[in-house]
Formats: sequence, structure tokens, C-alpha cells
Amino acid sequence: MNVPAQPKIYHIVHVDRLPSIIADGCLWCDAEIVRRAPPGTTIGMNSIKERRLNKLSLTSYPDLHVGDCVPFYFCPRSVMLYLIHQANHEDLIYRGGQEPIVHLEADFHASVAWAKQTGKRWAFTLSNAGANYFEDRCDFAQLKEINWDAVKADRWGGGNVASSIKEGKQAEFLMEYHFPWHLIERIGVLSPEIYRQVVNALPADHRPKVEVIPEWYYS
Repeated sequence: MNVPAQPKIYHIVHVDRLPSIIADGCLWCDAEIVRRAPPGTTIGMNSIKERRLNKLSLTSYPDLHVGDCVPFYFCPRSVMLYLIHQANHEDLIYRGGQEPIVHLEADFHASVAWAKQTGKRWAFTLSNAGANYFEDRCDFAQLKEINWDAVKADRWGGGNVASSIKEGKQAEFLMEYHFPWHLIERIGVLSPEIYRQVVNALPADHRPKVEVIPEWYYS
């Protein structure tokens, strides 16, 4: 698969974290979330977050840890969302399932343009940036190195599926320190109930389109 003309990026977050994101006008990196302790539910795995904060640096910027960046996937319905849906991983403290999880969608090119204008560093990885080994890039020309077939794959595990598919599907976009709320273009949710919660939380000045999109979730 060729590089999409307009790649989109996706950050997943519990719906109860949305008000603090809107109030702050941005998504914070994990390092800043630890410092600020904003209200809302944390959905990641603590062991992986700790590794991203203290052990994993980018080769593109050796002084920048993964945990100093706001992470996005290049697709909805991520591997991480599946773990949340299953709610049985020993490292996962959150057990509330996928319904309260919302997808925040932004445009890759618009995000990079904002980063360049504001002097923020950005990068993308070819696999999970929480793994002990991954490769990262910070050049548009290298987008073709992402396994886009894996990114778009609905089936990424089980018999007859190469391990490279699961690895490639977890490619990430990373934005240094914070990611502005005004770049969020669309919010995908699983149910009408969560749709109402999101719509009621949106501010007057920037209201991304909100849609119920079941295909972004696991059944």
C-alpha cells in the first residue's frame, strides 16, 4: 500500500479525561501528566509508561524520551484498544472496557506544520514506541517505511498472520511535550451515550465533529 495522501492520526483517551484536555487547550505528554495529575482515568499500562518515560529515547532526538511526547497511532481500532476491550492483561489497571474510550483524530500534515511553526519536535515510529526496540524517523520522505498494509489491517493477530503485521500496526506519531486541542478534527465514539457526553463537554470555540463509529471498535 502506498503512503496515504492525507494520513490521519489517532489518540485514544477515556471520556472523563476530555474536560481537562479542553480546559488546558491541549493533550499533555505522559511526563507532564505525571507532574500535573489531571482529573480523569488513565488507560495505559504503568510498566510501559514508566519505560517510555525513563528508558526509551528517540534516535532522531537522543535527548527526547518517548514519554516526553504525546503519542498517536496512524489508525483507529488499535492493538492497545483491543487489550482494553479484553480487560485481562496483568499490567492493565483500567478494567472499564472500550465503550468509554474515545478516538481523537487529527491530520498528520497539519500537525507537522504546526510543530514546525512552533518549534516542537516530532517523529514517527515503525512499530510500538513502548517496546524495548523500535525505529523512529523525522522526515516526510521516510513515511513510505511505515507498513501501511499493517496499519490498515483489521486482522493483526492469530494463525497465519505474520508478527510483522502486529508490529507495523502499532506505528506511532509523536509530538513533543503537548498537542493543541485546535488540531483535533473529529472524535469517534462507540455509543450514543458517550456521544452525548462528548458533545456536552465541547467548548464553544472549537468543536470537532463527533460521530458514533462502531467500526473503530472491537465487537
